[in-house]
Amino acid sequence: MASPQAKAIVTELERKLTPLGPFRAKPMFSGYGLYLDGVIFGLVLRENFYLKVDDQNRPDFVKAKSQPFRYETRKGEVTVDSYWRCPSKVMAAAGTLQEWVEKSVAASRRIGAKKKPRPSKPRPRRNPLL
Repeated sequence: MASPQAKAIVTELERKLTPLGPFRAKPMFSGYGLYLDGVIFGLVLRENFYLKVDDQNRPDFVKAKSQPFRYETRKGEVTVDSYWRCPSKVMAAAGTLQEWVEKSVAASRRIGAKKKPRPSKPRPRRNPLL
């Protein structure tokens, strides 16, 4: 179940990002997956907001001294380099936030275009005698 802080972040994002198109937040793990026009661009987990990152927009996050998404497991820390924390100064300004989100949507589309489509599973043959 999502925390009250995560719900508050989603409410703020919805207000600021509505001009970009249909915004949707789907419950996911202990937070939300964030979508714009059906494309995932970010995550809200606990009190943190993360944006989708690839090689083209990663320099913006490095320059802002942001960090990638990390979590702990029994075997140690795991870093997810495809999502980085949104800097607070970006979150504070709606126009800047919209620019960063548009870059994250583009990153998500580029990453999706590189993936090979999943092979469809063959349907089981029906017994014509039944």
